[in-house]
Amino acid sequence: MSIVTLVSGGLDSTLAAKLAQEEGLHQHPLFVDYGQRSCNQELAACRSAMAALNLPEPMVAGLSGFGALIRSGLTDVNLNVVDDAFTPGRNMLFLLIAAAHAYQVGADAVSIGLLHEDTSLFPDQTAAFLGEAEQMIMLCMGRRIKVLAPLSAFHKQDVVMLAQQKGIRNTYSCHMGGEQACGRCIACKEFKFEEA
Repeated sequence: MSIVTLVSGGLDSTLAAKLAQEEGLHQHPLFVDYGQRSCNQELAACRSAMAALNLPEPMVAGLSGFGALIRSGLTDVNLNVVDDAFTPGRNMLFLLIAAAHAYQVGADAVSIGLLHEDTSLFPDQTAAFLGEAEQMIMLCMGRRIKVLAPLSAFHKQDVVMLAQQKGIRNTYSCHMGGEQACGRCIACKEFKFEEA
């Protein structure tokens, strides 16, 4: 089985790629530049992470115009990175571009690094969304391309522990895009459980 693995340079998607590698799946890593503030830091971390796993360098889908049109705290420095974080259509965009790439390279599935549903903040992070997205992809592509969420049984605490066990490090998960993690955005706050 071969899959298109959506990779962002963050801990979740890097762990998903590692787990797919351990299953012996042939991967086509794909990074999506959707105009996010953190694009440069994410892409650098993503390239480094794929190299560390001996996976192919990620293909880059240059879709920065999405973020220019669909403004959110993740794409526009004039909006609040936390209060305005919801980016409508972002995960559907990811899955659609990954599925189109899967169609082109003959892959059977796409993988996205969403965590357990009870951690969902937005409607495009649920099992219902993933199921409907898979159906929409089948209608769009004319063939079934599975939508996998290999971390959907995990909470961030589980991801951090498993990633440490597997030697994953030097990932980047801050929405602000600075050299150092801001500690305030949603991605950074997910790691706060360690301080509790």
